[in-house]
Amino acid sequence: FFFKTEVFATDILTTTMADEGDNENKIKAEGNVIMLVVKDQSGADIHFKVKNHTKLEKVMNAFCSKKGIDSSAVRFLFDGARLNPNSTPQELGMQDSDVIDCVMEQVGGC
Repeated sequence: FFFKTEVFATDILTTTMADEGDNENKIKAEGNVIMLVVKDQSGADIHFKVKNHTKLEKVMNAFCSKKGIDSSAVRFLFDGARLNPNSTPQELGMQDSDVIDCVMEQVGGC
């Protein structure tokens, strides 16, 4: 089961066939764009193209709305550490095709 989507926001790159040539110039002018993969516990992936300076909160909210889940019910992890929504891929040293894990929040335990 594979999802592929692009997040559309002011800081996130959008692509259409008509502006393909202009798009290359926009990428160079606006900064680096990377592909991030958000994977849930069932193994389903959603791919997001984001700029290095875009807050991860936008990716997290887009993932939750796409999956139809409440953002307070899940946690996002990168390299085993919980992500701060105000962080950017550049601050965390993320590269193209890095994977963000999305897990359900657990309360309590034995």
